[in-house]
Amino acid sequence: MTPPTFDEFHSLARAHGAADVQERRWNPHQVVEIHSHPFEAQAIVTQGEMWLTCGNETRHLLPGGEFHLPAHTPHSERYGPEGATYWVARRVPV
Repeated sequence: MTPPTFDEFHSLARAHGAADVQERRWNPHQVVEIHSHPFEAQAIVTQGEMWLTCGNETRHLLPGGEFHLPAHTPHSERYGPEGATYWVARRVPV
């Protein structure tokens, strides 16, 4: 399956109610300690690698890897030696 372009990801996310769609870039070896967001996030990694930890589960995500975080989900992030880029669609739950 061919990965979507950013424009395709953006259009599909907006059609599914995302209020904000953006490309996020993270520095090599960056660590983001436990935090949460008031929005739901649906994302796809497009470059580099990251580790996403929710509770006792850590996922290693490479290009093409996707993740979904419900609003208010505590999580932490760690990025690889090349950093990482992902596209994320944010939707505020009603």
